[in-house]
Amino acid sequence: MNKYIITTNQLSRYFQVGSVQIKALNEVSFSIKKNEYIALMGASGSGKSTLMNILGCLDTPTSGIYQLNQQDISQLNDAELANIRNKEIGFIFQTFNLLPRSTALENVILPLIYAGASKEERIKRGEETLRNVGLGDRMNHKPNELSGGQRQRVAAARALVNNPSIILADEPTGNLDSETSEEIMRLFAAIHQAGNTIIVVTHEQEIANHANRIIRLKDGRIESDTENKKHENIY
Repeated sequence: MNKYIITTNQLSRYFQVGSVQIKALNEVSFSIKKNEYIALMGASGSGKSTLMNILGCLDTPTSGIYQLNQQDISQLNDAELANIRNKEIGFIFQTFNLLPRSTALENVILPLIYAGASKEERIKRGEETLRNVGLGDRMNHKPNELSGGQRQRVAAARALVNNPSIILADEPTGNLDSETSEEIMRLFAAIHQAGNTIIVVTHEQEIANHANRIIRLKDGRIESDTENKKHENIY
C-alpha cells in the first residue's frame, strides 16, 4: 500500500503577463504521508499560494504531476476537480467564508448538500461535527452572533464534515488575536491526533511550530523541507 497521500513530481506553474512568463512554481517535488501535519511557509511571491491552489484542486499545474490518493489530479477537467475538492479536501480560510444569513449548522452541512447526502444524514453529521469542535450549544447561531474563534471552529467543522483526505488551512489565524489563535491551534492539534492530514499555509513561525514538518518555498522552489523538533514541546 502506498503510504503517501500526496505526491508531487516536478510541479510547475507558469503565468503569462503580457510578454513576460512568471514562474510561480518551478519543478517542486515532495510527498506527504497520511496523518502528517505540514506547515507551508514562504514570503509573498514565494509560490506558496500557487502551490496551495494546486493542492486544493483550485488550479492545475503547467507541467509536472500531482497525485492525491494515487490519482493523477494534474489532468482533470473543471468538473472532475470540483468533485475531488468536495470529497477529498476540507478548506479553512483566514476570512472564515461563512454564509452570513445561515446558522452554524447550515454552514457546516453545505458540503454534504453538494455531495448528495440525505437531509437526515446531513443534520446528523453536521450536529456531530459541531459537537466535536466544541460548538454543540451554538448550532443555531448565525456568524454575527459568534466570536472570531467560534466562527473559525464552524469553518473547521465544515471542513471536517465530509471526512476529507486532507485539511488545507490558509492563514487560519490571520484574523484572530493571539489567545484565540492558540485556541484554534489546539483544535488543529486535536484534529491531527484524530488521524487527519493537515496542511497549514502560514507566514507566522509561531503557527508553523505547531506542525511536525515545515516546507519553505522561495522563488517558486523548495528552499527547505525539515522535521520540526519544536513540535514535540508545544503541548
